[in-house]
Amino acid sequence: MSELGIPVFNTPGANANAVKELVICGLFLGSRRLIAGINHMKQLGEQGLQKERVEKDKSMFGGREIAGKTLAIIGMGHIGAATAREASALGMKTVGYDPALSIESALKLPREIHIADSISSAVAEADYISLNIPYIKGEGGTHGIIGKDVLSHMKNDAVVLNFARGELVDSEAMKEFLDRADGRYISDFPDDLLWNHKNAILLPHLGASTEEAEETAAAMAADTIQAYLEHGTIRNSVNFPAAALPERKEGSIRVTVATRNVPGMLAYISEVFAKHGINILQQINTSRGDLAYNVIDIELGAGTIDLKDLQKELTMHDGVLSSRILFGVAGAGYARNVDGKYFV
Repeated sequence: MSELGIPVFNTPGANANAVKELVICGLFLGSRRLIAGINHMKQLGEQGLQKERVEKDKSMFGGREIAGKTLAIIGMGHIGAATAREASALGMKTVGYDPALSIESALKLPREIHIADSISSAVAEADYISLNIPYIKGEGGTHGIIGKDVLSHMKNDAVVLNFARGELVDSEAMKEFLDRADGRYISDFPDDLLWNHKNAILLPHLGASTEEAEETAAAMAADTIQAYLEHGTIRNSVNFPAAALPERKEGSIRVTVATRNVPGMLAYISEVFAKHGINILQQINTSRGDLAYNVIDIELGAGTIDLKDLQKELTMHDGVLSSRILFGVAGAGYARNVDGKYFV
């Protein structure tokens, strides 16, 4: 899509509340043997012994309270920050680790949170560990990041909550950890090695499976697309840089141009407008990796300008990927340069 000058959008944070609530649920599942107790009561019910044994057998499912315990949060984006706030409100101590912590997320963290300088130091004194980081393949990625080394720094009875991605956890290392100690592993991702371990609880992938999360994601996607079609605004894109211009002046025309991020592109765009006697009222140029994106508001001069010819001239320059003229019907006016051929 980037090569065609087409932005791809996502909906970050739309499911944050739903996943956060499941993480909080995981805290309780890892603290009290609720599922084992439920299954036991079903077995007693089949035998007609529920009332007789309900008090006698409760000692089999003892647990601990989460108040006063420490939660380590690995990754403090939308979900991590929300989890930290809720855990703090429940009386937990919080420690976080995120080498890419944004100012926006940092402002949402509870004041009491301690920021660690590594995953190992974050988990060392934690009773619970919540994973909230993306899965990244390749060297320097996050595949199996929770492996023997990190697990060796955890308490023997630590509870690991993985509602991020199953591949973050080295299954064999986790099995060794669960076998030798009294730790827990709670996740909503399948695991061929851990699925029937007595100290693992694996749920269906339920993180974002709420009506509210789906509605929020749909509304965010619609708003994002509308802003792009009507104003050329880029936000929440996975391949384009963020860009936004103030509302354009009445009677002006907005033009967007996606280019390769190489020297001379902005100068060329300005020269084309100048050559046709077109005044630039306001503009913004942003870049991300190999791609640059321009949003330009223009004011036509006294002469007559053929916008179709102008757009073709802009688009067919080497290095230009696509262009749009935002005038009239939203979403129309798109053109692209594909290997020297002009498509509208």
